[in-house]
Amino acid sequence: MVQNVAGILPELDPEDFYLLSGVEQGMRFSEWVSREKLPDFADLTPEEVEYRLDRCLDRGLIERKTIQYEGYTLTFEGYDALALRTFAERETITGFGASLGVGKESDVFEVQSYEPMALKFHREGYTNFREVMKERDYTSDRQHVSWLYTARKAAEREYEALETLYPDVSVPRPIDHNRHAIVMEKIDGVELSRTGLEDEQVLPVLDLVLREMQTAYREGRVHADMSEYNVFVGSEGITIFDWPQAIPADHENAEEFLERDVENIVNYFRRKYPQHVEEYDVGAVAHSIEKNEFDRVEAHSV
Repeated sequence: MVQNVAGILPELDPEDFYLLSGVEQGMRFSEWVSREKLPDFADLTPEEVEYRLDRCLDRGLIERKTIQYEGYTLTFEGYDALALRTFAERETITGFGASLGVGKESDVFEVQSYEPMALKFHREGYTNFREVMKERDYTSDRQHVSWLYTARKAAEREYEALETLYPDVSVPRPIDHNRHAIVMEKIDGVELSRTGLEDEQVLPVLDLVLREMQTAYREGRVHADMSEYNVFVGSEGITIFDWPQAIPADHENAEEFLERDVENIVNYFRRKYPQHVEEYDVGAVAHSIEKNEFDRVEAHSV
């Protein structure tokens, strides 16, 4: 389990970050960076590298391997520390708060700025790197791909999607981005999967989700991973989050992904609220979204 490193940052010297940055640079070429190359990558003397390696190892920011050669790699804690330092230097965040959620591919924390924000660390590729390489198209054209690259690309793609969609689509407002981390608006509400809707709320909430999907499509994005786990329901409506797998609306498989998104969300409502959500023509709903003609889900009952 990845640990929160915010409390470690005050203990670190600028030279510790030089060392971490050097390991990061070396991981562009190899998963394990040879100790012999670290002085050049980190712009430190060999003696300074030795001292900084011990400090970073003690704090769990790097790992060492000595099977074929002495090599070092960043842990996610080390990568987190580099991103946090950048956000602090930019004054994007001024304080670190409690966890807001831990998932298989991301960790989210509350952070302080001029108002409470959310900080999302992408974790793609750290524990299931081979699976990520097979599934994510942004790794297909690189001979050497580290988990740093997959996590960073996921964050870049999500941040780009949020910038494209906000404010026309109800998504978190993007604030800043560095490496594998995104600072965004903190959303109040409850995950749809944990929400108990009243009878009169069921169809209106489903309509809201589908209308936001329609607006997103009009703005050029398909979520491509829609489910009850990435929709927040609040007093002022719904918010759709988790956009790292979003694809352009002109992608060759966009229609297929859009229909799958519609099917996933309609089927969730059908399972949880069968007395309100009967049989609907998912293909017709998806087609109406593509044409920007979706009005309400009841119009597509079978």
